[in-house]
Amino acid sequence: MKKILPVLLGSVMLLSACGSSSSSAPAEDPVEKYGSDTLKLFTWGEYLGEDVIQNFEKEYGVNVIVEYFDSNEMMYTKLSAGDAYDVIVPSDYMIQRLIGEDMLQPIDKSLIPNMDLLTDGVKNLAFDPDNEYSVPYFWGTVGLVYNKENVPQELIEEQGFDILKNTDYAGRIYMYDSERDSFMVAFKSLGYSMNTDNDAEIEEAYQWLIDLDKTMDPAYVTDEVIDNMMNGTKDIAVVYSGDATVILDENEDMGFYMPEKGTNVWCDSMCIPANAENPLLAHEFINYMLTEEAAYDNTITVGYASTNDAVLKAVASEEYADNEAYLPRENHEGDEVFEDNEVIRQKLSQLWLKVKAN
Repeated sequence: MKKILPVLLGSVMLLSACGSSSSSAPAEDPVEKYGSDTLKLFTWGEYLGEDVIQNFEKEYGVNVIVEYFDSNEMMYTKLSAGDAYDVIVPSDYMIQRLIGEDMLQPIDKSLIPNMDLLTDGVKNLAFDPDNEYSVPYFWGTVGLVYNKENVPQELIEEQGFDILKNTDYAGRIYMYDSERDSFMVAFKSLGYSMNTDNDAEIEEAYQWLIDLDKTMDPAYVTDEVIDNMMNGTKDIAVVYSGDATVILDENEDMGFYMPEKGTNVWCDSMCIPANAENPLLAHEFINYMLTEEAAYDNTITVGYASTNDAVLKAVASEEYADNEAYLPRENHEGDEVFEDNEVIRQKLSQLWLKVKAN
């Protein structure tokens, strides 16, 4: 579970009039304007600003029903079963899959003028090159959080992901309990693409993870890594950059490093399912979430990098000026976005079970 950070007003809430929203009562009846006064949102847990939902409800005179998922696959299962939502927030590779299976409807960009506020790093990514089906919400990378008191900075910069196999830290590391993320670490350490479908490279990465499991006694974790690294329970952890931002904000002994060989750059985006019952209201919600007011509340509350360019730059230079985890790395050779590949997905899932059962 992600920590709720205090909302620090004044530095970015009114960076400009563009993209901000009014708190006045809605001028039109929402049922007449949108065809409905209720929006159904399906998103990750602890992924919303403290006030964004109630502010949207007040401004537009509507109700928002929020449901949560804990994995892209859980979201996909419910959508495949026919559950209807107006806005969902899947990750890059899942968006690619949903597009391929005709489970999303195209975005009407004329209804989302605030797309002009997006930062360049999230525009036209490979999973949706023209942002035809998705509008970026949060983005970031995967890196290593490390205790600067016990792990020299020059050592982690020299070894990158290989430091996870440095026996000086045996029993002192956290691996993220995810086959794609863990295989990404192995692939990058070996100098391969994290989207490789080469059998020999996959086998080599599998053996890399088996060796790590045997020699390092890693703890496989998910969200509990946040509190544990805040408390200095172990020395090194594979962590999403947004969670790393929160850890570094709470514990000054912790640092964050993205290996030079490359890592995963990810993007979670807002999409409208093909079976959405209220697409007009969905467009209004997506447009609202890109405003500076909403984007600031989201990023300060959750810790993940904003996709609103002005908010991203302001928060990176003010609230998180000394936090190396907040601002994602752009245009780095070796960094990649996950691609959807059913064969790879099934193969890595089976091998990951063998790693953990080793």
